[in-house]
Amino acid sequence: MRVVILPGNGCTNVRNANWYGWLEQRLKTDSRPGVSFAPNDIILRDMPDPHRARRSKWLPFIRSEMLDCKDDADDHGKSRETIIVGHSSGAEAAMRLAETTPVAGLVLVAACHTDLGEPNETRSGWYPPSGGPWLWEDIRTNAGPSTGDGNIIMLHSLDDPFIPIAEPRFVAKSLGKGTELREFENESHFFNPSEEIVKAVYDVADRATSLGLN
Repeated sequence: MRVVILPGNGCTNVRNANWYGWLEQRLKTDSRPGVSFAPNDIILRDMPDPHRARRSKWLPFIRSEMLDCKDDADDHGKSRETIIVGHSSGAEAAMRLAETTPVAGLVLVAACHTDLGEPNETRSGWYPPSGGPWLWEDIRTNAGPSTGDGNIIMLHSLDDPFIPIAEPRFVAKSLGKGTELREFENESHFFNPSEEIVKAVYDVADRATSLGLN
């Protein structure tokens, strides 16, 4: 099984930003009963267009450079054996990716579904109306077993200064069965390393293994 870590925007050196490099190293050296990751299967890359995080730049990069997909839209490379961990803009990227690409599961940290009135977010292309409607059913189906249930864990803090809790609650309700929203206090925008992120990755991996998704 593989893990792809998608950062938030504004990060020019992802390994030194927030918790991304920390999680990479934890997953390379850690394990849980029944679940372990080979070092080469933890994928973290500096993203193109890091400050604007445009969908037109990020999604092709994720598919080709992180999932080994060919140019053919029907080629999914290693996606079916991959858990996507996305933070902030990376969470939106993970959801848009799963609209068309099957994955083993999603961990969405500090996710939202609107641009919250921020011009830079509006221009990024992730959000309606310019980015098109969210395809909630497709995301759920592609991030879970063939029954249509998702394999999705969301993490959000009640004191997030950027994204009000109504945003992830709407996302969780829209994604429906197989989506779990875990709410916390005093985690802000999840800028710092958190054991809750590690736990969420292993919980999604456990479910993927039990359902034969990897």
